[in-house]
Amino acid sequence: MTSTASGFRLGSAALPVYLPSLLFAIGEGAVLPIIPIDAAHLGGSLALAGFVAALITVGTLIGDIPSGWIVAKVGERNAMLGSSVAALIGLVLCLLAASPAVLGVGVLLLGIATASFALARQAFMTTFVPLSHRARALSLLGGMFRAGYFAGPFLAALVIGVTGSTRSVFVIDLVACVVVAIVLLVLPDPSAVLAERREALLTATAAIRVAEGAVQREGLFRTIGRHREVLARMGLTAALIGGLRSSRQVILPLAGVSLGMQESGIALVVGIAGGVDLALFFTSGQIMDRFGRLWSALPSVVGLGLGHIALAIVVGLSMSVASAGSVGWFVAVAIGMSLANGVGSGILMTFGADLAPRHDPAPFLGAYRFTGDVGNASSPLALSALTALVSLPFAAATIGVIGLVGAGLLARWVPRYIPRAARAG
Repeated sequence: MTSTASGFRLGSAALPVYLPSLLFAIGEGAVLPIIPIDAAHLGGSLALAGFVAALITVGTLIGDIPSGWIVAKVGERNAMLGSSVAALIGLVLCLLAASPAVLGVGVLLLGIATASFALARQAFMTTFVPLSHRARALSLLGGMFRAGYFAGPFLAALVIGVTGSTRSVFVIDLVACVVVAIVLLVLPDPSAVLAERREALLTATAAIRVAEGAVQREGLFRTIGRHREVLARMGLTAALIGGLRSSRQVILPLAGVSLGMQESGIALVVGIAGGVDLALFFTSGQIMDRFGRLWSALPSVVGLGLGHIALAIVVGLSMSVASAGSVGWFVAVAIGMSLANGVGSGILMTFGADLAPRHDPAPFLGAYRFTGDVGNASSPLALSALTALVSLPFAAATIGVIGLVGAGLLARWVPRYIPRAARAG
């Protein structure tokens, strides 16, 4: 999206805006499936390998809020460069790790770097992209990350096939981070390209805020305090949406195993579902900008909630009575959940941009992203606990019902806090 009817144009800034995110995601997407395998190769138990893999999410949570302060202080481009360097250090630790503990430190650092990198680009979009085309721009940004996470594992499989070593996959991400840094340094800084627009925006915003007796930059904790109500309410919805999405990634393979499918068959279904999800990322932005945020968010959340409930029924029936059609229903539900997830592509970033102060969005975005990542991190843990205590169908149905509650919260709070976006864009 380089131009619009309203005169908005990224122009030459489009490549440096989107390319670094795609490259960063390809590298990270390559190493994510390898982390637990490498931890196990280093002598870790299955539980420890799972813990090491989860540290990337923990690192993202740790990095979310301070990354808002960092971006506000040093700017988007410098924050992304710093994130690339931090990721490089983490990847070197992973590459040289002789124990699961050292690998875990590297993975944790990679998660922290990811938080700062993603927030920096979202803050840029929030500042420069007008409301009329914000969802399309952010959905495209989200699509870059999804495309990278989709392509990364295939690249990892190719490298493992050539080298015969799983650890060589860390080199892919290391190279990707180096290329990201080079791209950031060589290509024009989008903030500089659009500096004239930013200057006009900040001047106008500063004048308004001075007239209101406010200061232009409030700082991290004051920003969180002033927006505590919206962070609590819209943050809860973000956590529920994030939880539904991360649960989907875990529950589909578990359901496939429960149905007795082969690993290759499960991987094929998940891969096809991922392709369906990826294909819809720009459609989501079009819907949000033209018809309003709820036209994308509600179908997505309701679809994911109902998909979890349908999956519970399919697995439950297969456990009680043998059913030859269970696998077919599983494939249908997996694709349906991917359609629902794809329709909501970019919705959390768009909500964050809609809610954030335009003059200084980074501190608010850090706090808001933290709420969504809490859902990302806690949902798989809740799924595992409910499965262990009761059963997989019960866990799936519970998360599905929680998702439907989240849809109700969206219907209640989005029109209140994002009234412009709740109407037609």
